[in-house]
Amino acid sequence: MNISTIQTQPFEGQKPGTSGLRKKVTVFQQPHYLANFVASLFAVIKPAEGFAGKTLVIGGDGRFYNDTAIQLVIKMALAQGFSKILIGQNGILSTPAVSNIIREYQAFGGVILSASHNAGGPDGDFGIKFNIANGGPAPEKITDAIYAHSQTISSYDIVDCSDADLSTLGVTTVGNAVIEIIDSVADYVVLMQKLFDFNAIRALFQSGFTMRFDAMHAVTGPYAHKIFEDILGAPKGTVVNGTPLTDFGGHHPDPNLVHAHELYALMMSDAAPDFGAASDGDGDRNLVIGRGMPVAPSDALAVLTANAHHAPAYAAGLFGVARSMPTSCAVDRVAQALGIECFETPTGWKFFGNLLDANRITLCGEESAGASSNHVREKDGLWAILLWLNILAKTRVSVKALLESHWATYGQNYYTRHDFEEIETDKANAVMTHIKTQLPNLAGQTFGGLTVQSADDFSYHDPIDGSVSHHQGLRVLFTDEANENARIVYRLSGTGTVGATIRMYIERYEGDARKHGQDTQNALAALIQLAYRLANIETLTGRGAADVVT
Repeated sequence: MNISTIQTQPFEGQKPGTSGLRKKVTVFQQPHYLANFVASLFAVIKPAEGFAGKTLVIGGDGRFYNDTAIQLVIKMALAQGFSKILIGQNGILSTPAVSNIIREYQAFGGVILSASHNAGGPDGDFGIKFNIANGGPAPEKITDAIYAHSQTISSYDIVDCSDADLSTLGVTTVGNAVIEIIDSVADYVVLMQKLFDFNAIRALFQSGFTMRFDAMHAVTGPYAHKIFEDILGAPKGTVVNGTPLTDFGGHHPDPNLVHAHELYALMMSDAAPDFGAASDGDGDRNLVIGRGMPVAPSDALAVLTANAHHAPAYAAGLFGVARSMPTSCAVDRVAQALGIECFETPTGWKFFGNLLDANRITLCGEESAGASSNHVREKDGLWAILLWLNILAKTRVSVKALLESHWATYGQNYYTRHDFEEIETDKANAVMTHIKTQLPNLAGQTFGGLTVQSADDFSYHDPIDGSVSHHQGLRVLFTDEANENARIVYRLSGTGTVGATIRMYIERYEGDARKHGQDTQNALAALIQLAYRLANIETLTGRGAADVVT
């Protein structure tokens, strides 16, 4: 192989966040921009003995620039001496599928080319991240080191060779290395069949159970067609928008009630099937809606934890459960009833990795409609939907009945998230500073019958490796006369590519069964108003209302 050394120089603002590096496509198209990141990645993760004998997995969600980026990563990986490169056919691999393949084939790690739920196309977003040998996202020490290296880079190596044929399954030899194009779906399907009772789910469909799955023209389309229609026997047409498109059909592949509005409208109509679901750009998030009954993020992880024993993989019980701090506390009550541990971590799937590897938890979830288990080290949208189907197949009740039974047993946590997107960074920082300066004086204050128990800037002490992560979100915790809890959480998100996103989480527990099943925004109206007031958000940002409410 002929290896060329290309001269380059650092770029500003190239620090990867909790989900890797995400920027506009036009930023990645700058000469050497992506190559600088990839070179810095390889420099940081390269072991003393080099990459000889090691396998790298590459895949993406099919968004615009995926094919170009994959060819670059292949050539730079070959220059670094990797012995084998596994690539999903046509460059397609969902994020949980990459995690599974890394673990199944004992690969060194994997490069995922995706901006998750962000919009695609030439004017959209692009992203890249690295997953380590356990299948999970790289920890902060690696992402920080990548950024540091990218600020001093002066050159990178790349192999001079033809582009790989990503469309044809099979093996190609390049020098001493092997490039193998693998079926994007096959290994993931095998894994799901090990976890769930496919016969019970198949029988559910045979009984007349109906479903609509919206793949949002994103990565899960091929997986959903294979699993739901071909294997489980759901009628053709159950999966819609099932062909991955580079621009996601002009839509925003975020499975919430705003961007999946067509699915929501169907499920609220007289023509609704029994079950509706959707997943996002790279397949790690999920939306579940029963007939006339959307499943709120506050309930999803809690309901799955309470009913996981219906699936073969979890029939023997759970080690424990974990949620990100902003995620609803509903699962805490389930864990307490089951007598298992419940951990509260910062946002970012990598924080679950240590707990999963140490067998301290089996299930985990975060506030952005993401849930998963110890089968991979990423959140997994189709896994969550299959677990719902397995539960429904065993209980033979509706989603609505399942939720109502859950609330009767554990109470209901009303929960909402208000997102203020693409705010100028200085204004977003001003909001967070304003809130933070109030925290020391809030304890003991009463607002409309709610008394502030505590207010803090959340820090996480990892129980496995002892590491500490500071400044993970601002919390205001309340209690009322009935000792029922409420809280407001404020956090800056790192998943956007322009400006900053302020996420505001509002939650209140309701133990009175007579008050269950209300409209969430109405049930939380007073607390939402207080959350806006404490943040002084309209004055500091000019935004009187959130861009997205879930």
